[in-house]
Amino acid sequence: MSSVTPRGAAAPSPGLPREYGVFLPNAAGGWLVSTTAPYPPADYDHNKRIARLAEEVGLDFVMAMSKWRGFGGSTDHWGETIESMTMMAGIAEATERVKIWATVHANMQHPAFAAKVFTTLQQISGGRAGMNIVNGSYADEFEQMGLWTALSREERYRMTAEWTHLVDRLWSEDSVTHAGEFFTLDDCQSRPHPSPRPTVINAGTSAAGRAYQAEHVDGAFLGADTLDEMRDSSRDVHERAAALGRTVKTYTMLTVVLGDDDAEAERRAEEYGRGIDRVALANMRRSWGMPEERALAWAEGADGQQAFQTVYVAGGPERVTEHILSVVDTAELDGLMLIFPDYLADLPVFGERVLPELRRRDGRAGGAA
Repeated sequence: MSSVTPRGAAAPSPGLPREYGVFLPNAAGGWLVSTTAPYPPADYDHNKRIARLAEEVGLDFVMAMSKWRGFGGSTDHWGETIESMTMMAGIAEATERVKIWATVHANMQHPAFAAKVFTTLQQISGGRAGMNIVNGSYADEFEQMGLWTALSREERYRMTAEWTHLVDRLWSEDSVTHAGEFFTLDDCQSRPHPSPRPTVINAGTSAAGRAYQAEHVDGAFLGADTLDEMRDSSRDVHERAAALGRTVKTYTMLTVVLGDDDAEAERRAEEYGRGIDRVALANMRRSWGMPEERALAWAEGADGQQAFQTVYVAGGPERVTEHILSVVDTAELDGLMLIFPDYLADLPVFGERVLPELRRRDGRAGGAA
């Protein structure tokens, strides 16, 4: 993904203060597919230190993905991973304020299992738990287990909607009987019920995804090629949810390459791009469903910016601050999930030299949610 220069920022949309959090690197290599970038380990203690630091500097949430197979290459990208829900249970014990968002695969884990796990996580976290629902976009992960079902996008969202509806029922009803398109429950019980209901999150880019988000989740992660397109998607989710009498917050992801000044940060980004792992990137796209020859050709022609898995900004604190404000204002977002090349080194700088100004401009003093 290339660095984005936002167009002229619009006025912030009214509402609650914006939320800023981090995407934890619970898979080896983190979010840069490069031999010259920092290589965070798939290690609980490392992620716990990052989560504690995120809380200390005043961020609002930490989230961990769920990943079951890596992409090889010279970096063995994501070849080693630790599981999201159990890791986040430990991090819930290790923190006090930051929101704890773990990931579950609707195509792999039964809704009764998920309902029980996140009820437990809600107790451990003292009401800070969030469930990030994904429905399986990397075929290799599930083919290795004999669990891959080739559903269309519409079928996948119907399955996920049914799954989410059942979790909601299990969180609120003493007995659930259901015979649906994808799941069957017979006097299924899941007590105690969580209080409050865990936050539900999902990432999607299609119209079907946004319709699902508007009806079923509390937080929607969006992706787009331009900020104008992301603004349109954010408005779509907000408007669809409002028509259903609901409120859904919208977010996107951004990688932050910080330096003492713009030139230093740009040198960092260029160095990370120099080590791009083309084999791992090709394997990633092949697992998405791209034909192998096309994936290899794409990776061979990719420039160093593709070592970043998300859009990124490289700059000193002032540039990073203005960029973030322009992104959330232009795209009318309720928050951002941030990625850092070196979390332990970069988060203190972000917390000291960027976040206070974001809070000040947002009208929220300090860092607490």
